[in-house]
Amino acid sequence: MDLAGRVAIVTGGAMGIGFAIAEALAAQGASVVIADLKDGAAAADKLRAKGHKAAHVDADVSSEDDTRRMARVAADTFGRIDILVNNAAIYSTLSLKPFEQLTVADWRKMLDVNVIGQFLCCKAVLPAFKTNGGGRIINISSGVAFKGNPGMLHYVASKGAIVSMTRTLATELGEHGVLVNSVAPGFTLSDGVHRNPGLAGTVAAFSVRNRALKRDMLPADVVGAVSFFAGPSAAFITGQTLVVDGGAYYH
Repeated sequence: MDLAGRVAIVTGGAMGIGFAIAEALAAQGASVVIADLKDGAAAADKLRAKGHKAAHVDADVSSEDDTRRMARVAADTFGRIDILVNNAAIYSTLSLKPFEQLTVADWRKMLDVNVIGQFLCCKAVLPAFKTNGGGRIINISSGVAFKGNPGMLHYVASKGAIVSMTRTLATELGEHGVLVNSVAPGFTLSDGVHRNPGLAGTVAAFSVRNRALKRDMLPADVVGAVSFFAGPSAAFITGQTLVVDGGAYYH
């Protein structure tokens, strides 16, 4: 129970990778707040049914008002905030297309959620971290940031921005005892991906062929890295990105 007494917020935590992370942190003793646009209440109920401490808040991470409310609910419910997992992102609904077919609207929606959303969530929890004398931020990036996968330029760019943002935040927030790291998963067969034939049917087989470990990657494969960065064993690690993809890219 390395995280006993800690309070964690997991954005996009109602399903897929986000819920797997929320469940893992709760199993380690953390009180978990699931922030999502929908199904957050049901996800929190699942955690409570297993004896964990959990709450939820309906939140759009691209909204500054919503992210402030997210932090307020976490602090009011559990008394503090110690960990932020920035997982919410646009991915599973993507349609692969050449870059010249992308529109400015496509770009703005992607950046609003995947990049500005993480910025707003970090900004929202920082006052609580300063009060605590420290905290942990784990940003979910992607292995595509290092490989430059075609057909999703705006998504790849957004995840590359997260790697750079992680490094700068680590530098700025170190004086406050806030550790900022990133986890970059490979292609993961999450709930949302299963509902998108263009991803599940096209990218999955290619991804397995290009891994040292020849199997599908599942949400459970991500949680160990996140738990590590959230826990006491990572107390002197900041500004780092850990690629978790079964050996498709060596970072």
